[in-house]
Amino acid sequence: MKKVLGVSGSPVANSNTDRAVMAVLEATGLATEFVKLVDYTVAPCKACLGCVETNRCVINDDGIPLAEKVKAADALVIGGFTPYSSLDSRTKAFIERLYPLRHNHGFMAGKPGAAVITSCVPEDNKQLPPAAEMGVNSLVFYMMEEGMKFVGALKLQGNVPCVRCGYGDRCTMSGITMLYGPMASVDSVGIKQFEQQAIQIDGARELGGKIAEAIAATAG
Repeated sequence: MKKVLGVSGSPVANSNTDRAVMAVLEATGLATEFVKLVDYTVAPCKACLGCVETNRCVINDDGIPLAEKVKAADALVIGGFTPYSSLDSRTKAFIERLYPLRHNHGFMAGKPGAAVITSCVPEDNKQLPPAAEMGVNSLVFYMMEEGMKFVGALKLQGNVPCVRCGYGDRCTMSGITMLYGPMASVDSVGIKQFEQQAIQIDGARELGGKIAEAIAATAG
């Protein structure tokens, strides 16, 4: 049976990113596996080209078995988030460590891929960086360079850490007022949950369906 691998770079237990990736996986109707990167040790690529002949990284950590999981999967869903308005370092290190899969064989070429990005930056605030789009682009361009078939992206509204730290309403560096305006507060912003975002729930189902269709088309 065809298998879809879902990967989340969020370090938060049972995070919005985790649940959204799993919703996409479930919607495929196929065999799936979910990986949470915080449970693994994955160093960034050293750009040494030691993987050219072997298609295996020289760094002896969890990046090697994770790359093998990706290689064996029929499709890949990657979820990340956007600290400082760019893709988080854990997810970035993971995709860098998939570089050994390209040399001479292009093991990822033709495989369907999708992106899930959670960002606390409201997309309708044009005074702020387009964080979610930049996060998506990082994953789109990885898949493009590997010759994968990118089928779509899901963007979620996430939570600025200041709503949970205990000082969000009185810290002079609070991200709450930066993101939501000078009158915003912990209570007015609240906690954003994937399950409360109807458009994103529908988007996860649609994305899972697209992955299943792409796999079927590839197999056919």
